[in-house]
Amino acid sequence: METRISEIADGIFRLSTFVTDIAPPAGFTFNQFLVMGDEPLMFHTGLRKMFALNRDALSRILPPEKLRWLAFGHFEADECGAMNEWLAVAPQATPAHGATGCMVSLDDFADRKPRMLADGEVIDLGGGKRVRFIDTPHTPHGWDAGVMFEETTGTLMCGDLFTQLGNDRDITGSDIVGPAVAAEDLFNYSSLNPGMGATIRGLSALAPKTLALMHGPSFEGDGAAALSALADDYDRRVSGRMDLASLIAQAAE
Repeated sequence: METRISEIADGIFRLSTFVTDIAPPAGFTFNQFLVMGDEPLMFHTGLRKMFALNRDALSRILPPEKLRWLAFGHFEADECGAMNEWLAVAPQATPAHGATGCMVSLDDFADRKPRMLADGEVIDLGGGKRVRFIDTPHTPHGWDAGVMFEETTGTLMCGDLFTQLGNDRDITGSDIVGPAVAAEDLFNYSSLNPGMGATIRGLSALAPKTLALMHGPSFEGDGAAALSALADDYDRRVSGRMDLASLIAQAAE
């Protein structure tokens, strides 16, 4: 395996590791995002077993000890498995996440006390970069789920939203919704809930210029339209499940 680096927006770098034995033959990417600034932030720490690979890749951009913030979408191995390894090499770094994630996981898991972020809270990284934390509980999964929006570049770090297979592009302006729908059909990874579509449409109001996907290429273009289309698909799925549940209940009467 190797970790590939690309700059997806001004001062925001994608570190992407392609794994061929997940969902072959297409394979699967694991992506971290480095947001430069006076206090650099990394969104996703990556898997613990990939730490050395990702550390070496990051070192080509920034000495790891200069990291100041570690953030992620929700508590899961590929999102934050290597957190403590990063904290060990970056002595000034602080983990940051929402209240739920801190209370149920990070306060115990992290080797350094985390910064608890309120919904909508902004961390000013300096150098013109500001990241806003947005709570998205159970969207796409995990009750502690959240995303981060870099306000200056209009980059939304999406976590598992738009998950898709393959490794043919670092950044694209083509459709990312169709491949995400196909991946949902394959993995059934989302916690379908009635509020999911509304949550994703709330993100579309940010009008992001770049969507930084954890699993798949980054997207450059009309982020609001892509998010709205994804929300429509989840509404369709939730409606179908509710209709099925109603039919089962009627049959049992």
